Formats: sequence, structure tokens, C-alpha cells
Amino acid sequence: MAAVVATLPPANFTSNQSSCNVHNHHFSAKVTFSLFYTVLLVFGACGNILALCITFQRRKKKLNSTDLYLVNLALSDALFTLALPGRIAYYVLEFNWPFGDWFCRVTAFVFYMNTYVSIYFMTCVSVDRYIAVVRIRHPGRTRRVSCARAVCALVWFLVFLQTAPLLLRPMTRRMGDKLTCMEYFNFEEIPKLPYLLLVACVLGFFLPVGIILVCYVQINLKLCQTAKENPLTVRNGHHHRAFTVILVVLLALLLCFSPYHINIVQFMVRKILYQPSCREQQAFKMSLQVTVAFMNLNCCIDPIIYFFAFRGYKRRLLRIFRNSGSMATSSTAKTPSESNSNSQPPGSSSV
Repeated sequence: MAAVVATLPPANFTSNQSSCNVHNHHFSAKVTFSLFYTVLLVFGACGNILALCITFQRRKKKLNSTDLYLVNLALSDALFTLALPGRIAYYVLEFNWPFGDWFCRVTAFVFYMNTYVSIYFMTCVSVDRYIAVVRIRHPGRTRRVSCARAVCALVWFLVFLQTAPLLLRPMTRRMGDKLTCMEYFNFEEIPKLPYLLLVACVLGFFLPVGIILVCYVQINLKLCQTAKENPLTVRNGHHHRAFTVILVVLLALLLCFSPYHINIVQFMVRKILYQPSCREQQAFKMSLQVTVAFMNLNCCIDPIIYFFAFRGYKRRLLRIFRNSGSMATSSTAKTPSESNSNSQPPGSSSV
């Protein structure tokens, strides 16, 4: 329930909705969001599909628990990009949804399911790295592949339960001659909604961030302790890699997801304390569009996590770029000789 409430789209919060029109879009917003989600589609799809291809090409080496969490993260991001063409069309048509209410529901479901699947799998990666480094003598069963598979299935199942209600309610709303999608929701139908949203933000974002921070601090302390006891052990890079992975995960969460959840918390506190003015509602609506865009940016940042976390991913990625660069160079080198040979008249010979 917590994640469901956190995913509800913004709404007119006053009972007299006609007195305050928060649906105020400008041409600059149309152009900005259209270009943003187009770039997101290209880089997000390419980055995550490439990560999946590189991972499954490693036939000789089995996936460990960390790899399994990252594969699910890449799969979630790749599926998320399937919803982007509809959003791009929505912004190009000046915030007019042409695909009907059911497709809008599916788009909202995919959008917000990816959000919380990403957060939870980032948390799983951090906890897994913590166990591998800090609890290295007593890892228990938590790092077994079978256990990791069960955790992955549980994450998908829980997030599905939390976001599935988005498929059961209308997500479109007629605003004049336009049909908006994921823009408004009648909050007046749900009592105590501000309190539910606050609980949702705590369980869906702030609690995972707290867990990741604890893992980050513990690994840092372990790294310092190991460096004092045996400096040669630190040189193998195992602890440093775990430290870097969690740092990148933490930065990704703070950059992509914190603006959205902090924005929700701030406005819900105002809603509890007093009735926000029309200007405050309009500012919240505009800021929510921007923070949702930042939140969706995670599908392009997640490949950076793969770069540091996947064993062999960096080497294979650099090899792909090196091979493509050498092919381009060789084809360019052949061009002058081919042109010279083609420029000679028939029957002529070189001296």
C-alpha cells in the first residue's frame, strides 16, 4: 500500500478545483520534456540492453548474487524504456494523450514499478556487498544464488502488489480539449492521504537509503581496519570495488529519487498543516514534473553501476569500443588505396 500511494499522480488539492487551474503547460515544457525523454529512450535502451548482452555472453562463468541483482535491475530499466515512446508522443502533442485510458494505466504501472524495483534492487546490491566484505567469515546462506533468486522473485512480487492498483483506476482526465495522462488524481476521495504519502515515502525511499548508508559506512570502516592490519590485502581491490559500488548506488539514489520524494514530503506536510494556496499548488505541480523526470533518469545512470559492479563488464565494454574503433580505422585506411586503384585507367600498369 505504501508504494501505491507514493505513485499516485499529482492532483488539484482544493475541493473547488475550478478556482485553481494547476494544468498550466508552456511551449518550453513541451520541447524540454520531449527532448529529455527521447534522449532517455536512446541511452537507456542501449545501455541496459548492452549490459544484458554482455552479461549473458559469459557462458563459462556463472552469475553470483550481485550479478543476479544487477541483471534484474537492467531488465527493469530495459522494460521501462518501452513506456517512453508513449510519453514522448504525449509531450509532442502538447500534453494530450492519444492512446486511451488503459494504455495510460499500463504506462503509469511500468513507470512506478521501475522506480521501486530499482530502489529495492540497489538496496539488495548494497546489502550483498556489505555481507561479502564485512561478514566475509560468516556469509551464511544469504549470498547463495538460490537465495538471491528468491529475493529477486520476492522484490518483483512485492512491487507488483504495491503498484498493481494503478491498473484498477482511471489515470486519464479530460481538461478542456485535451486528455491528460498521469497528471491528476482526486485526492479528496481518499481520507488521510497526506499521512499515507508520508508513510509511503519513508518505506519506499528513506528506509532503503538508510540501509544503504549503513552498508556504506560499515564497508568504509572495514576498509580502514583492513588497511591498518594488512595493507597488502587492500591492494587486491575487492574492498575498494565494494566501496565504489555502494558509493555509486548511493549517489544514483540521491540524484534521481531524492528530489521527487522530498518534494512529496514537503507538500504533504504543508497539506497537513494548512490548505495550500493556488500558487503553491501550481509550483508543486511544476516541480513534480521536473522531479519525476530526474527520477526516470535512473535508467541511464544504472549502467554506470554495472560498469563498476559487474566483473569483466568493464573489460568487455572497452573491448567492444576498441574493436569498433579499429574497424572504423581499417575501413578508413582502405579507402585511399581503393580510390587510387579505381582511378587508374584500364590496361595501365604501375612503374
